[in-house]
Amino acid sequence: MVNVVSLYLSILHYVMKLAGMQSKEVEIEPGTVIRFWVNNNDNDTKKMKKKPPLVLIHGFAGDGLLTWQFQVLALRNKYSIFIPDLLFFGGSYTSKTDRSPKFQAECLAIGLRKLGVEDKCVVVGFSYGGFVGFQMAQHHPHLVASLVVSGAVVSLSESISSKCLEKIGFSSWPELLMPTSAEGVKVLLDVGSSSLTWMPNFVYKHYFQVMFGNRKERVELLEALVVNDEDDSGPTHQFQQRIYLLWGNEDKIFNMDMVNNLKEKLGGKTELHVVKDAGHLALMESPVAFNKCLIKILASLASS
Repeated sequence: MVNVVSLYLSILHYVMKLAGMQSKEVEIEPGTVIRFWVNNNDNDTKKMKKKPPLVLIHGFAGDGLLTWQFQVLALRNKYSIFIPDLLFFGGSYTSKTDRSPKFQAECLAIGLRKLGVEDKCVVVGFSYGGFVGFQMAQHHPHLVASLVVSGAVVSLSESISSKCLEKIGFSSWPELLMPTSAEGVKVLLDVGSSSLTWMPNFVYKHYFQVMFGNRKERVELLEALVVNDEDDSGPTHQFQQRIYLLWGNEDKIFNMDMVNNLKEKLGGKTELHVVKDAGHLALMESPVAFNKCLIKILASLASS
């Protein structure tokens, strides 16, 4: 039987290329390559340069294009889109041993500059990509003008991690995010959704076969994500950028109490936008509502 997820990814890549997206591999340094999907291949170069740069950073359940597929067509005409595959996802890899979100952020910053992003960009980070986005905003304030985060906090301290894991019934993040079976994929999507849409079991099996490679390295990424409580700078860092929290109101991992607390600690430059009847995977579960909120946020940035 043909793997339907592999087939879908092939069709998705073809459709995105028809929509003007193209894949570019950027060497960050010898042994480290980041693949970006970009839409800056228009013939009218001057027109493209007038489009504000928008960086979309994916989470742990898929690569860049799969994660942001529902946002690309809604945004590509007004923005110069850059969708990276984070290290050990999609077409990106490194021979380095650093697994921290800060290293991911450093690689993205270098890659974006090599792709010509010299002016300030807006970064949108989902879940694990949100942690990377916070690192980019903190360490590259001249590159990141504003930050939109969905389903992530500034840093994942041991105490926050333990509280979240206990709430969803897991002992570790790899247990949830690196499933070892099709049933584990189903559980992962159930945790990420407000209500799981029915799919035949072979879809979960095919998704498991395709989307969970580089297991050793990805487990190390998750282990490096959790920091000791005493080393956690948390949201006390004074970000220079405006920060927008875009949240599903039924997020089972980082619930509304947690995001409201995060908003308060981040301070006056932070806004919270809520997608109703959506979970952690709001951008895929409720793409129309998510896109409406995101477009509103981006428009407010353009007019400010």
